Order: sequence, then C-alpha cells, then structure tokens
Amino acid sequence: MTATRRTIATMSLAAAIPLVVAGQQRPEATDPDFVFRTGVELINVTATVTDRRGRFVSGLTRDDFTIYEDGEPVQVTHFSNERVPVSLGIALDTSGSMEGRKMDAARSALDRFLYDLLGPDDEIFLYQFDYTPDLIQGWTVDRDRLSRAIRDIRPRGGTAMYDAVAEAVPLLENGEHLKKALLIISDGNDTNSETDVRELRDLIRESEALVYAIGIDGSQPRDRRNRRGSPIPIPRPSPFPFPGGGRRAPQVPTPAGRNPFSGNQEDRVNVTALRDLTDESGGRTEIVRDPNDLDPATAGIARELSQQYYLGYPAHNEKDGRWHSIRVEVGNTAYRVRARRGYAATP
Repeated sequence: MTATRRTIATMSLAAAIPLVVAGQQRPEATDPDFVFRTGVELINVTATVTDRRGRFVSGLTRDDFTIYEDGEPVQVTHFSNERVPVSLGIALDTSGSMEGRKMDAARSALDRFLYDLLGPDDEIFLYQFDYTPDLIQGWTVDRDRLSRAIRDIRPRGGTAMYDAVAEAVPLLENGEHLKKALLIISDGNDTNSETDVRELRDLIRESEALVYAIGIDGSQPRDRRNRRGSPIPIPRPSPFPFPGGGRRAPQVPTPAGRNPFSGNQEDRVNVTALRDLTDESGGRTEIVRDPNDLDPATAGIARELSQQYYLGYPAHNEKDGRWHSIRVEVGNTAYRVRARRGYAATP
C-alpha cells in the first residue's frame, strides 16, 4: 500500500466524525434561541443559495430552511447567516502544460484572491502538483509568504492531481476554522497519481470540506469564425453553475472496463472527474476556456465563500457505517440551494 493510500485509510475515519461546535461560529443576531453548547455532536452543513439568475440570496433566516436526512425532516438547531473565517487549501497544477500564459494568469488570479478577496482571518495552505504533490506552504495567514511561494513555482512534468487532493483533504481537518474548503486549479487529466480515485471520492464524502475546482480547457480557440467570416464568441462561463440543477453538461456513458476517472488520452481537463470530486461536497466545478478567465472564476468562488449559510443539527443516527443523505430546501421554490449531499456515519 502506498503512503497516499495509507493516509486515506487512516485519515478518513477522523474526517467522518461530526465536528464539535465550541463557539467558532457567531449566531444570527435576530435569533434569541441560538445557543452554542460544547460537547454537542452536530452535522454541519454549508448552503449556497442563488436565484434563477445565479445571484446570491442574502438575508435568509433559519425559518427559511428545511433539512431532510434520509428523506425525513430534522430540527435545525444552529444557524448563521454571517461571513465566517475559512480554512482554505489550494492545490495548484504545476505540470509542464501550465507553463507560460496559464501559470502567469494563475499567479495573477491567486494574488488577487489572497490579498483582495479573502478575509484577513482566513488561513491558507498551498500544494503544488506535477509528477508528485508537494506542500510548499503550510497553514498561514501571511499573504506575502503565499505569494512568494507561488512566484517561485516552475512548471514541469506530469499531473498527480488525485494524489494532491488525497493529501490535502486530511490536512484540512487540522484547520483552525469550522468552515473548510479546498480549491483545485488544473488544466489537464491526471497522469501520475497512485491514489485509488474511488477511495479518494469516499474520503471527500466523509469530510465536511467544500471542494471547488477550476479547469482550464483551452481546446477551443477564443476567436472562431462562422461561414461569413464573422467571429463567434465563446460564452464566458457562468460564475455560479449548479451541478444537478439543469445546467450540467450531459454525461457520456463510460465504456465497459474503462476507468471513469481517467478521461481520454489527450492532455485536457477531465470535467467529469472534477465534478465527481466537487459536487457531493457542496462545492462546484467551473471550466474556463481562456487563462484570463481564471481571475473572475476565483473571484466568484471567493464571493460564494463569503455569502453562504451555516446550518447544524444534532446527529440522530448511531455510527452505523452507512451513508445518510442530506437535502436542503428553502421556502421560496424559485431559489436554488447547493449543499453537501450526505455524510458517512463512520464508527
């Protein structure tokens, strides 16, 4: 068993245990019944709510939400609609295909992300991955250290994305803040990982972290032409795609015997694989066609992290080792809600 697989096997158990709330979130100011009690095991859910035009919906209260576990409603005992600090991991593709415009755009977008878009209390760690993953900056709030680490990156080699995610998810569990997220930026298929991707998917499902991915797919030129020679603009990606909400691209059936996570043999972004890593966590995948679109894509994720709702309810099930589904709804049916789809009650 590789070191990566040993990490998955040992850390997935810790990741699945519901967090104990000890005053790390501030309550909604208008909720007089909101009381934090130490020692209470909660199922923690972060929800993103948008309207039909993809705009974030603010100002909702606890009474606007209903949570169902295994199809049955549960009582929401903890709620916050305020911006809370986040422990955020960044996993940046530094393979050879990222050299040039892509890496320049990534450096610029991440600098703005770190300095201008995240909160001062947010802590971050940074992985780079080429042939192998490498933690180049551990947990810190020092933006200058992170920026220097990004500037020193030199792209080379292949793409070990799954190995990087397998190491990053357990590290998130050590973050200071209750809210945790991982951002993956990559431009190609995984070509070098030893990680079993099904175990990796289970590890993500057992974690409470939100997983986001930005894929750079430059396979289509920015300036195409129609029969009359006029430009056909490629639409900019929506900043708030909702997987499963009618905007996800149709999936191509996987041929028998083929690894569904391996993608094709070309060095292109495997959109299906990225969405398999992000969707169940409550995060999302966004695909950009041009490196210059990295900046608005990271800005959209930063806005999302700052405008989410926190909900918690007591764990009712014994640790039976089963997967328990979660569904979050709001009273206004015109709104869309994205949240984690369940949790594993690991003994």
